[in-house]
Amino acid sequence: MRGEAPVLALSGGVGGAKLVRGLANVLAEGRLHVACNTGDDFEHLGLLICPDFDTVIYTLSGLVHSGQGWGRADETWQVLGEVAKLGGPSWFRLGDRDIALHLLRRQALDNGMSLEDVATLLCDRLGLTCSVFPASNERVRTLVHSDDGILSFQEYFVRDQCKPKTQAITFDVDTAAKPAVKLNALLTASDNLAAIIFCPSNPYLSLDPILAVPTLRQRISASRCPRIAVSPIIGGSAIKGPTAKIMTELEIPVNPLSYARHLDGLIDALVIDHRDADYVAELEADGLQVFCEHIIMSNEDDKLRLAKTVMRIAEGM
Repeated sequence: MRGEAPVLALSGGVGGAKLVRGLANVLAEGRLHVACNTGDDFEHLGLLICPDFDTVIYTLSGLVHSGQGWGRADETWQVLGEVAKLGGPSWFRLGDRDIALHLLRRQALDNGMSLEDVATLLCDRLGLTCSVFPASNERVRTLVHSDDGILSFQEYFVRDQCKPKTQAITFDVDTAAKPAVKLNALLTASDNLAAIIFCPSNPYLSLDPILAVPTLRQRISASRCPRIAVSPIIGGSAIKGPTAKIMTELEIPVNPLSYARHLDGLIDALVIDHRDADYVAELEADGLQVFCEHIIMSNEDDKLRLAKTVMRIAEGM
């Protein structure tokens, strides 16, 4: 039955994590499965940093810093301060509580566990009732081609504060890369999914790295379950992050129509904000079902409301 079937969400960091939290609170235990972007992942101070995955699990567990939407609440910075004093790189802010998770991840990986198995371990340790995992166990890294050269995502986003002008975005994909085991299983039985949900994440920096995993785009395109996206763009601006800046620099109109066409063939329905109602006719002409809602998630009630709306759409398709 669709009402008991699993739900697959594709998510980046802060924006996607908000909808994921709403979905986790709406759906029965065990129904929600979240595939996270790994394009932001990188090695730093000998540790593997997985920003989007960590943001999602911190958000689900209530440990996230609510003001910024990422990192740990009640964080301290003793280790980072000592790293700086010793002349080490301090541009990427790793807090003391956050480092604990990264140390455990490093140890588990060094002991032969896959990235996906480590994700399962961390979800269990944090008491999560849903499954959160990387889209792939193998390397898929985002490269930003800019007027300052080719930058890794964290160099562009954190070190350089998104200031370089974007000329193109590509992905460094391991030749052995494939969907994670859980993701592969869900897609193999995709006709039994209640829905595939594209969370409101940056399409170029968060969703595209997931779709860059070999075979993934084709398999989502072939799926016959409801496929629903929530727009990360409202009224010509991005809800959060550099989406609008990147689109402008790539000469792409900043509106939900551009977003939908970027996901052409992958979605059946799009949830947009009331402020973008003028685009409904064009979106419907492209063959999409369109739903105008209040999509900014400022608090827990907003997350629940939007999650219920998305699932109501899925059940009606």
